[in-house]
Amino acid sequence: MEMGRLCAIAVIAALCALILKKQVPEIALCLSLTAGCLLLWEALDALSAVRGLMDSLARQAGISVQVWRGVVKIVGIGVFTRLGAAVCRDAGEGGVAAFLETAGAALALFTALPLVETVFDTLQGLL
Repeated sequence: MEMGRLCAIAVIAALCALILKKQVPEIALCLSLTAGCLLLWEALDALSAVRGLMDSLARQAGISVQVWRGVVKIVGIGVFTRLGAAVCRDAGEGGVAAFLETAGAALALFTALPLVETVFDTLQGLL
């Protein structure tokens, strides 16, 4: 039922923003951002539970929690980059969205370097 409530919030906010966009585009953008923040806030409990479970599974599998957290950070970078770029495009700033996507990709690659080192160390240990 919680997903139904989140969908209702999203649809109502989207419809209101659509109506406002013609008259006052700035307020429509603020409404969209507020609705997005509210939806993410509501999802934090679920994400926290998933993180706890994945940390536990990583420990059981013998995977370093630091390695797993790197993967989670990379996924987070991707999600936030996508959301930020969508907001920029909604505001009519496609160029800023493109730069944000490039910066997000660079940051994700930088964050992945310790994971790549771990993979290479593991492969060298097997050979």
